[in-house]
Amino acid sequence: MKLYHNLSQISFLKKSYSFKFLFVAFIGIHIPLIGILFFVLFSSYDISSVSILIFALIMTLLATLVTLLVLRQLIKPISLASKSLDDYRNNRKLSVLPTEYTDEAGLLMCNIQESIYESESFINEKQDLIYMLSHDLKNFAGNPQGLARLILSENPSESVKHLAELICESTNLQFRYIENFIKLLKEQDQVVKINQEAKTVVFPSIVPFINEQVEQRLIDKNITLDLNLEISEADLRIDEGLLVQVLVNLISNAIKFSYFDSEVKVRIYKEESKLAIVVADKGIGFDKHQIEELFKKFTKMSRLGTANELSTGIGLYLCKKIIERHKGTLSAASEGKNKGAEFKIEFEL
Repeated sequence: MKLYHNLSQISFLKKSYSFKFLFVAFIGIHIPLIGILFFVLFSSYDISSVSILIFALIMTLLATLVTLLVLRQLIKPISLASKSLDDYRNNRKLSVLPTEYTDEAGLLMCNIQESIYESESFINEKQDLIYMLSHDLKNFAGNPQGLARLILSENPSESVKHLAELICESTNLQFRYIENFIKLLKEQDQVVKINQEAKTVVFPSIVPFINEQVEQRLIDKNITLDLNLEISEADLRIDEGLLVQVLVNLISNAIKFSYFDSEVKVRIYKEESKLAIVVADKGIGFDKHQIEELFKKFTKMSRLGTANELSTGIGLYLCKKIIERHKGTLSAASEGKNKGAEFKIEFEL
C-alpha cells in the first residue's frame, strides 16, 4: 500500500488508478533506452554492436523484472479489498480499509468497507428484532397457558380438564419451538465469529468433558459408550469447546435413537492425510434417501427417540454448520431402518 499511497500524492495520478499503471509501465519501458543512451554517450571505450545488444538485453530484463515487482505492489489495494470481503463472507471478520483515496481502487475499497459495515449493522438489527419478537411471542403463548392452569386449579370436569391440558401441551410446544429458534440464532452467531487458526487438540483431555455430559443419558437406557482413541492429538482449525459440543450432540443423538441395553461406538483415528471421527450406533437407522433431510434445520426427519425423547430439529444442522465452518465435513450413513447409523467427521491434517 505504500507505493499506491505515494503515487496517489502526485496530482496528475491522484484520481486515476489506470494512470498509475500506465505511468509505471511508461517508466519501465524507457529504462532500457535511457540506459543504452548513457552507456553509448559516456562510455570511454569503443563500443561494438554486440556490446550494445548484450547491454540492451540485460537492461530490458532488469527493467521488466523491476516493473513487474512494482506493478505487483500497485495491485495491493485490490488484493486487500478482496481479502477483506472474503474474510467477512467466510468468518464475519470486520476489516478496516482506507477510504481517503479518490481513484477507482480507492472507491472500491470505500464501497466494500461501507457495504461490510451496513451488512453487519443489518444483521445485528435483524437479530435484535428477532430476539425481541421471540420474547413477545413467549409472552403471548404464556397467556393461554396461564388461563389453562387456572382452570385446572379449579377442579373442572374431565372434559374441561382434558381441554385445558391440551392447551398447556400446545403452549409448551410453542415455547420449545421459540427457544430452539433463539438457540439456533445464537449458535449460528457463535459459529461465524470463531477464530480459525490451527490449534492442537489433545483428545484424552476432552474425553472427560464428553463423558460428563452424556453419562446420565447412557445410564437411563443402559447403553455402553465405547470410545476408541487411535490418535492422541491433532492440529485442527476448531476450538476444543466447539468440537466437544459437536461430539456430545452426535453421541446424544446416537443414544436417543438407540435401543435399551445396546452400544454406541466412537472412534478417533487418522485416515491417510485426514483425521476421522466416527460415531456409530445400532439403533433405528434411516433410509439412504433421507440423508440430506437429516441435516436441515427444523427438519421433517425430527423424530421421537426410542424412549420417546423429544428432538429439537436443529442439532444435526448445527453440527454440520460448525464442522463445515472449520474446514471439515460431516456425513451420515445407514444400511436402512433398524440397522443403525454412522456419522463421520473428517478434517484435513
